Amino acid sequence: MRKTVAKISDFDAKAMVLAKVGDVKVLLSRVDGEIYATGATCPHNGASLDKGVLCDRRVVCPWHNASFDVTTGEQLCPPGLDGLPSYPVTLEGDDIVVELPEEPQKAQTPKMARHNPETESRTFAILGAGAAGLNAAETLRSQGFEGKVVLITAEDELPYDRTALSKQYLAGGASEDSLSLRSPEFYQHHDIALKTGARVTQVSPQSRQLTFDNGETLDYDALLLATGGIAKMPPIDGVDLNGVFKLHNHQQAEAILQAAQTAKQAVVVGSSFIGMETAASLAQQDVAVTVLSPDEVPFKRILGPEVGKLFQRVHEAHGVTFKLGEKLEQVNGNGSAASVTTNGGSKIPADLVVIGIGVQPATDYLQEVALADDNSVPVDAYLQAGEGLYAAGDIATYPNWRSGERVRIEHWQLAAQQGRAAARNMLGQQQPFRGVPFFWTGQFNLKLRYVGHSEDWDTVIIDGNVTDSENPEFLAFYCEGDRVAAVSGINRDADIAMISELMRRDEMPVATAVKGVDWQSKC
Repeated sequence: MRKTVAKISDFDAKAMVLAKVGDVKVLLSRVDGEIYATGATCPHNGASLDKGVLCDRRVVCPWHNASFDVTTGEQLCPPGLDGLPSYPVTLEGDDIVVELPEEPQKAQTPKMARHNPETESRTFAILGAGAAGLNAAETLRSQGFEGKVVLITAEDELPYDRTALSKQYLAGGASEDSLSLRSPEFYQHHDIALKTGARVTQVSPQSRQLTFDNGETLDYDALLLATGGIAKMPPIDGVDLNGVFKLHNHQQAEAILQAAQTAKQAVVVGSSFIGMETAASLAQQDVAVTVLSPDEVPFKRILGPEVGKLFQRVHEAHGVTFKLGEKLEQVNGNGSAASVTTNGGSKIPADLVVIGIGVQPATDYLQEVALADDNSVPVDAYLQAGEGLYAAGDIATYPNWRSGERVRIEHWQLAAQQGRAAARNMLGQQQPFRGVPFFWTGQFNLKLRYVGHSEDWDTVIIDGNVTDSENPEFLAFYCEGDRVAAVSGINRDADIAMISELMRRDEMPVATAVKGVDWQSKC
């Protein structure tokens, strides 16, 4: 199917043009005077890529900052697992002609090797099938590894999108089937041995062997530790009552969703992102929700008081109540939760309690691996923890190349980046990890993007309107001295995409030069 979709003159004032061939959206990009055609929709979550930014050959998605090479369609940075379909382009005078197959695909799965014992005898094991683990397994195959790839998870289901649990899933907007990231046939076709319901009790780095709880063992040549985190539960009375939940996996989310069908009053403990997203989702299920937190303002430490108060106002406008400056002291009830008591003496009715006070690294099986004080796995710039041993995601403490500090960051997208980087280094490519952290949250009408990382900012510079709860539009710059360590934004998606690219290139302006910037002119 060949069709003239645009004119060369359409690029006079821009580098990307959105076109259509029948019902198929096509993104036309101009790079070094050449025109390229790819799919126009991000395979991760459906964003229109022409609303993002194009820097050289890289288009950055405006929603969640996945990026793609527009000359080939290859995905350069997650989230998501697939690239863009790429189409031949012909110039006929001023006309741009694109040729599509009869059945265009929405995404392009990377070409992958398969197991070939005649050419490769090594076994690479990956412990944990979250964002880091799954991305590592696919990267090993897409980089041509023909040995055995064993992907191990203690959960009894296929790898799934954990970010959706506290957002779309609890709000009733996502089905169980939509959570899975790949089909069972995908793992079979690409010779990725997926071991579900398999719990490892010991890692022996010296002998390079894993021991499972049923006594079985697995010998490996290289191992990636990617077991993520375990949701914390406070050591107080009543947390074992029916109706008290934590949220970190699909099974827990399903239990909360079922309880919400009959619950009348819920208390969400903690004003973290998981806690606040859960509060928003339960409120949309017509449950009366109270957020209980020791913080004075939600997200104050991460996003600053101005942005935190915006989220609080929006939640309150949707019926959520806040009990701030107090901690959970006890859950009350006879068999099932009926109320909670705070350290300030307040008693709040609750037949549903969700504990969202953070996670701790899932590393209790690592008796023979040296751990940091917080029980995370220390790694070097190559995500290596020892000979033949790597770690990625929530359990890894690594050197942040932008700040020089050692950090542990619990972001889905960063875990995916690290999984890919670790896989390449397991193959001997020796590439230091230089990913830029990014996360997003959706709560009612607020869609916030955050790029970079700062645990100890000293100044927040607000550029835009953060006081209008109905239509906020701003960038918030979190500065450590004159260095912009991180940026959050609402309704400034393309600007955040550009800022993430500037951080990746190490070209971010200093703090005194960020207000009023035309970010779209930076590429």
